[in-house]
Parts: sequence; C-alpha cells; structure tokens
Amino acid sequence: MQTSSRSGVFYALSAFILWAITPIYFKEMSFLPATEILSHRIIWSCLIVLVLILILGYGKALKAVIQSPKTLMAMAISTVLIAINWGTFIWAVQNDQMLSASLGYYINPLISILLGVIFFKDKLDRVRKAAVLLCFGAVAFEVIKFGSLPWVALSLAISFGFYGLVRKKVAVDSFTGMAIETGILLPFALTYLMLTDSSSGNIFDNSTTTNSLLFAAGPVTMIPLMCFAAAANRVSMVTLGFFQYIGPTGMFILAVFLYNEPLSIDKLITFILIWAALAMLVFDSIRRMRNTRARNALQKSQETL
Repeated sequence: MQTSSRSGVFYALSAFILWAITPIYFKEMSFLPATEILSHRIIWSCLIVLVLILILGYGKALKAVIQSPKTLMAMAISTVLIAINWGTFIWAVQNDQMLSASLGYYINPLISILLGVIFFKDKLDRVRKAAVLLCFGAVAFEVIKFGSLPWVALSLAISFGFYGLVRKKVAVDSFTGMAIETGILLPFALTYLMLTDSSSGNIFDNSTTTNSLLFAAGPVTMIPLMCFAAAANRVSMVTLGFFQYIGPTGMFILAVFLYNEPLSIDKLITFILIWAALAMLVFDSIRRMRNTRARNALQKSQETL
C-alpha cells in the first residue's frame, strides 16, 4: 500500500509538472496558427489514445459508450467544452496571455465548488463561502481596474469546470473519454487542414522538424493524462487536489520569469485575492483530513478496548 502511494505521488507530480511546462511547447509553435495546432493536437491524440486502448484492453468500455446514445450525447457536450478549453489555452500562450491562462486554472477549483452547489446540492461552509466571495472580488477588481471581464481566464475556468462536471456525471474513464472526444473532433480537424491556406497545412510539404513538432502535440497531450490516470488509481482525490495547483503556478513562473509578461500591481492584486481564496481551501482541507484521521484513530482504539 505504501509503495502504491509513493508511486501515485510520483505519477501525480509527473502529470502536473508536465502540464505546468506544456506552455513551452505551444510557445515554440507560435509560428503556426492556434487552430492548426489544435487540429494536430486532436488528430495525433486520437491516434495515440486508440493505440493505448488496444494495448490496455479498454475496447469493451469504448464499445459500451458508443452503444449508449445518452452517454454519447453527454460526451458530445464534453467534446465542445474541451475543444474550447484547448483552443483558448493555445491562443492565450501564443498571444502573451499566459498569466491570464494561469489565473483561469487557479479560478477553476472555485468554479467547481459553485457547480457542486448548483448540480449536486453541496453545502457551502463559512470557509468555502469566503473563498468563493474572494474569487468574485478578484473578478470584480479586474473589471473595475481594466474595464473588461478577464475573458481568457473565465473561458478556461468555466469550460474546464463544466467539462469536469459532465465527465463526473457520465463516469467514463480518461482513455475512453479522450478517444470519444478526439474521435468526434477528428473530422473537423481533418477538414480544417484540408481547407486551410496555411503553408504548413499539408504535412507532405513540411520539413521533418515541423512535422516532428506537430506530431509532438499528441504525446504532449497524452503523457500527462496517462500519468494522471495512474495517479488517480493510487492516491486519493484529496491528494490530487493539492497537486493541481502545480500547473497554474508553473505557468505563472514561466509567464513572468521566462517570457517577461508584464505583471502590474493591479494584476498582482487579482492573483493575491485568488491565492488567498485557494489558501483558505487548502488549509481547510488539511484540517478536515486531520480531524478525520483523529476520529478514525479514536474509533479504532475504542474497538480494540
């Protein structure tokens, strides 16, 4: 059990660190349109995940989803959401909006809390209410100071939040879900590449270097997902929840220190408000874990007596 937990932590760290440095790849691909990179991400991810499904024996799960119209309808919705999320993220990285992308993924857990209240009737205690209010305060501050909604951050947070909601409701494993989603998007991606007038649209006319970079969109997508799937089977969702902040933190560091995106005082205040909200959630989760462990230990001792 301890070995499994350690390997789970390793896989979780690997997944979230890889997601944290993924912007480097998309930044290097800035010489191509975001829509073209998105198309290649869909195509190569689809091919890789289908191979993985054959190797790992997920064929029955894939067949079950295909034969269920209700599940397919839900997966169609999740497909639209992940396409919006991927496209917005690639565009943001290419257009020096990595700080906004980072902010979006920091906001995402708070969006998930709200969705839990709306769709699963979850109750908000005082800590979570305060965290959500701080999040709204951060968005309001952005609107007041900059005169517009932080649409990149909100698009990423809301699309990924609803994506998680849909995937939770259909309860399809990550590999099968990715196969269905990329399979639905595949005809659109191929059609785009056939119709685009981009000089790199035809892979047979590209250099080996360009094609290698385009193909890398598949592994860049699938390797962290595989690590995450392995981690999810070995550690609790609470533990994974703590690791999720590695991604946006890595993006923030890359944006400020590697790509020199301007971090004004006003923008920093927005981040501080969100960080404060997340800190409240983290410390509250730690407190809950300790209380649960204490209760379990007391119960065991009483059973022994």
